[in-house]
Amino acid sequence: MTDHSSNPECTILEGDCLEEMRGLETGSFDLVYLDPPYCTGKVHRGAESSFDDRWDTLDAYLEFMTARLTEIHRLLGEKGSILLHCDWRTSHRLRVILDEIFGPERFVNHLIWQYGLGGSSPRTFARKHDDILFYARGPEWWFEAPRVPATSNRMAGMTKKATDVLDVPALNNMAKERNGWPTQKPLALLEMLIKACCPPSGRVLDPFCGSGTTLIAALNTGRNAMGIDRNPDAVRLSRERADARSVPLRG
Repeated sequence: MTDHSSNPECTILEGDCLEEMRGLETGSFDLVYLDPPYCTGKVHRGAESSFDDRWDTLDAYLEFMTARLTEIHRLLGEKGSILLHCDWRTSHRLRVILDEIFGPERFVNHLIWQYGLGGSSPRTFARKHDDILFYARGPEWWFEAPRVPATSNRMAGMTKKATDVLDVPALNNMAKERNGWPTQKPLALLEMLIKACCPPSGRVLDPFCGSGTTLIAALNTGRNAMGIDRNPDAVRLSRERADARSVPLRG
């Protein structure tokens, strides 16, 4: 379902996203992007906030995610899509869950977000990417391929369609964009994804909105945004960023 409002709006809710999503209208979103806990087994701490990503078992984490992905499926419109941001720890298990909920025929892309930051190990190849699993709600979905600078000499100064490997720099500790959230993603990445996967003036939901990067990216590209987080610091940061843009704010 697409909202054709000329002035995008933002709603931010504090609470468990499963409970909050149960109160939302079926088929009311064009895109759901989520960057949930990764089952890292540690507390992530930033300058302004922290969150606990420790789980009793992997099965407990997967049960948590299954309930929320099922509810997201209900909330997507007929041509809606989901982008699930995860990493090497659970991407293989989450893809199986998405196959069960959406159907394997609804798989669109396994995107790789590659970046240069991060540690290395003497025992493994350095891990320098995250995974983004792209599934559609139905047999048709909205998509507009992003354009990126061409790298060949023949196409110097031109653009080409982006591939499934997204080369967007991660935020370093000195980046002006930094706001103190420990797992903050770059605005450029979210703007690329939203413009590609959500129609203009559409509705974007982020049920684990953190410091609100998805919401700001949606507003910047003319989409309406809703964010949910149970962490009060996340809600505060998200509202501060939305307030700074002087957009209608609800929740």
